[in-house]
Amino acid sequence: QVQLAESGGGLVQAGGSLRLSCEASGSPFSINALGWFRQAPGKQRELVAFALTNGATDYADSVKGRFTISRYNDENTVHLQMNSLKPEDTSVYYCAADPYFTTHFQPEYWGQGTQVTVSS
Repeated sequence: QVQLAESGGGLVQAGGSLRLSCEASGSPFSINALGWFRQAPGKQRELVAFALTNGATDYADSVKGRFTISRYNDENTVHLQMNSLKPEDTSVYYCAADPYFTTHFQPEYWGQGTQVTVSS
């Protein structure tokens, strides 16, 4: 059973930066895809970014150029560096893992979520 533990959320002013981290435990192998979703109040959960073991990454259009995802396969950890934050980035951010990734990121495991609040 894979467990995901997030850290790094908080309150920041618009234009600021935050770094989220997620450590996956319980898997003896590198997890094919690790990434982040977010969900704002009253909205659907949306994909932010994910990274594969081969180094490939993908981002939502709304965060391209501002967010950077990185992972360390040996440790099954993934980080999300968020720069130039905007109030609309305010959400609960969830770490997600898809051990069976082929063409689409469809997580099997989820973290508890960490709150990111961006004030204007």
